[in-house]
Amino acid sequence: MTITNLITIADLSDPVNFTFFLGTMAMTAASAFFFLSLPQFDSKWRTSILVSGLITFIAAVHYYYMREAATSGGVTTEIRYIDWILTVPLMCVEFYLILKAAGATTKHLSTLIWASLVMLVTGYFGEVSEAAHGAELWGLASGLAYFYIAWLIKFGPLAKLAASAGGAVEKAHNTLTLFVLIGWAIYPLGYMIGTDGWYDFVDGIGLNMDVVYNIGDAVNKIGFGLVVYAAAVSSKK
Repeated sequence: MTITNLITIADLSDPVNFTFFLGTMAMTAASAFFFLSLPQFDSKWRTSILVSGLITFIAAVHYYYMREAATSGGVTTEIRYIDWILTVPLMCVEFYLILKAAGATTKHLSTLIWASLVMLVTGYFGEVSEAAHGAELWGLASGLAYFYIAWLIKFGPLAKLAASAGGAVEKAHNTLTLFVLIGWAIYPLGYMIGTDGWYDFVDGIGLNMDVVYNIGDAVNKIGFGLVVYAAAVSSKK
């Protein structure tokens, strides 16, 4: 495939193709930035920066294949959920790494990861379900898992650990929490657009599920990494 075939005016004029292309480029650039910045940090922050780079790198690879599927008329659902099943738990790992010095344990980490897996698996079943009200019921289960994660980091034990740590750690934790509370809220909109049932009322918005998901991924995955990077830089001052 030549560069001319990869980037055409026709492709980029379509919102789905354009956001897949932009997402691939943005995730790739973010990965390079995070990986190349590793030597400037000590061991306390290096793992967090590495995880940030892995999140965006994994996403960049999957975005390349999702764009290929979308442009050929295929379905991106399975590829997207494979991406999420790898990257979302890694985003949960960021909370643990930031709060580890404040007392976060592997139990906190496993709780976050299992809740994220429940959120993703039930979300996938909802998107592929053909049963009556399947999307609503599986979506409810996914939403409950999401709200449990939100409680853990905003009001639960992880929030208390962040408050006890203070400084750059608390600031980074609180900013990542805002991404979960606000940035992750983009995904239910994409879910409602892409599933049948009582979600049909959103059809009039005129958005595409892939476009919404692509925007959400770029905002959250790159944003997570930049928050961690900013905290690491701040801790050096």
